Amino acid sequence: MTMPISDPNAWATAMNNLGMPPMSMTGQPLLPDFDPNLGMMTGIAPMNPMMPGLGMVPPPLSQDVPIVKEIIHCKSCTLFPPNPNLPPPATRERPPGCKTVFVGGLPENATEQLIMEVFGQCGDIIAIRKSKKNFCHIRFAEEFTVDKALFLSGYRIRLGSSTDKKDTGRLHVDFAQARDDLYEWECRQRMLAREERHRRKMEEDRLRPPSPPPIVHYSEHECSQLGDKIKDDSKFPEAVRVLLTWVERGEVNRRNANNFYSMIQSSNSHIRRLMSEKSQHEKEMEEAKDKFKTALAGILAQFEQIVSVFQAASKQKAWDHFSKAQRKNLDMWRKQAEEIRNMHNEQLMGIRREEEMEMSDDDMEDAPVTDSKDSEDSGLSQAEALKEENDSLRCQLDAYRNEVELLKQEQGKNQPIRSEEDNTHSQQLSFLQQALQGMQKQLLKMREELKQREAELEKSMEDKQQLKSQVQSLKEGLQNLQNTHSLQVGLRRLADKKTHTHARTHALPAVFHEKKRCMKSFHQRLCWIISTFLHVHPFGASIEYICSYLQRLDTKINPGEVEALLSRLPCTFRQELTGVGASLEKRWNFCGFQGIKST
Repeated sequence: MTMPISDPNAWATAMNNLGMPPMSMTGQPLLPDFDPNLGMMTGIAPMNPMMPGLGMVPPPLSQDVPIVKEIIHCKSCTLFPPNPNLPPPATRERPPGCKTVFVGGLPENATEQLIMEVFGQCGDIIAIRKSKKNFCHIRFAEEFTVDKALFLSGYRIRLGSSTDKKDTGRLHVDFAQARDDLYEWECRQRMLAREERHRRKMEEDRLRPPSPPPIVHYSEHECSQLGDKIKDDSKFPEAVRVLLTWVERGEVNRRNANNFYSMIQSSNSHIRRLMSEKSQHEKEMEEAKDKFKTALAGILAQFEQIVSVFQAASKQKAWDHFSKAQRKNLDMWRKQAEEIRNMHNEQLMGIRREEEMEMSDDDMEDAPVTDSKDSEDSGLSQAEALKEENDSLRCQLDAYRNEVELLKQEQGKNQPIRSEEDNTHSQQLSFLQQALQGMQKQLLKMREELKQREAELEKSMEDKQQLKSQVQSLKEGLQNLQNTHSLQVGLRRLADKKTHTHARTHALPAVFHEKKRCMKSFHQRLCWIISTFLHVHPFGASIEYICSYLQRLDTKINPGEVEALLSRLPCTFRQELTGVGASLEKRWNFCGFQGIKST
């Protein structure tokens, strides 16, 4: 089979990319300068056939330029490209983390070695699962090799030079969904999510502000150190926070009240310092306002000059020489400059109005001043000095008043104050009254409970009397039964003596019938006693409890026989299960009257 080749150089380039000597379809070399030791043509740089743009995968061209597929020669097969005019083969949606491809249209004589030879050029292959039919699944080591394998979709494959139908086929490569690929992709996503959470946590920990140090507990040593810190201006904020915590905790008592008073007095002395700092900052703020006002005035003057330039350019003698686009730009720039100028002018006027309002307020508060500037400055300085002296005197007066009140409270001159003992006695009396009220409530509650217990006891005594009367009646009935039984036994013995001779011939049947009749009568009496006993116990009784009662009447009674008797009479006796788990118990109930009611 021969094919016409229009351009032998393109054929040679395609075969050189695969590292093969450029041969024609007839087996003759196309180019005489091919070096077989180097596996490339002389003058051509070495190329990796699996690199994008150099080998089987075409370069990333634009969508407008069609991708030209070339013939690929392998050791045991040849791949012929599809018709370039046909549309590209359809593929399914790519699964996440896809590393497995489906390859269909393989020749019937294709082997795993052939598949490894063809698709091993795309990348490392982990596994090949070949079917008995003409398809297989190939799992690669990396995801990008799947795109290289998809490039072979549509190629016609031929094994060797055979034209047999079993040695040819058309490859169809598509994405395949594999659980291993999905599992690895999910593991990778979870790992990335863990790394992202760890990074966010580290970032949050880095940006989180440090926790404040703990407040120390009160002691004499800490109190002395805190007093020194309160007097220091730099350590005052931290020290006053500790003092506030101590006072809120309730550390103040009569022994350390003087220490707390001295620390509070030291805290009060910082008011003058804070007021002076405030006035200093206000002065700095006024200076900054003046500086800003002068700078704003200079900026506004420059804006006025710029606006005047635009106005001059807008006049007729200069405006006619500009082009239409230039006039449009000049007009736009002029409007912007005027807007900015007006905005700054309004800001400056607002500052001046605020200053005038402040000056008017100062005039209303302060005394009238002279016209000269020297007199105004001297009056302001005197007013500030008088204010500071007034504040200091007021603080001293408050301190003296507090000391006098403390002395009066201690001496008890002005108003009678109860002593500490009276306070303790009153507290004790209030505590005793509260305890007495609680005891009275508890006593009333206990009385109510006692009345309820007495009522329950009376009811239980009545139930006990009823049970005793029922037990006595049962005993009397049992005694009557025993008497009738003894009488019947005596009569039976007399009858046996009279018919002794006749009984010898029929000894076995008579004894059997007699025993059967005695057993039947005994079971009837036993059923009557058990029915009466269970009727007294409406909630049922266990077989051990029933047998313990019957064995008092007759010690020869067997619990197994009693249980068998009860089981033979389901219409009269019914077994029920009560309790849960380890407390599960079988109880027998009397249900003879229920059958009568139902009928």
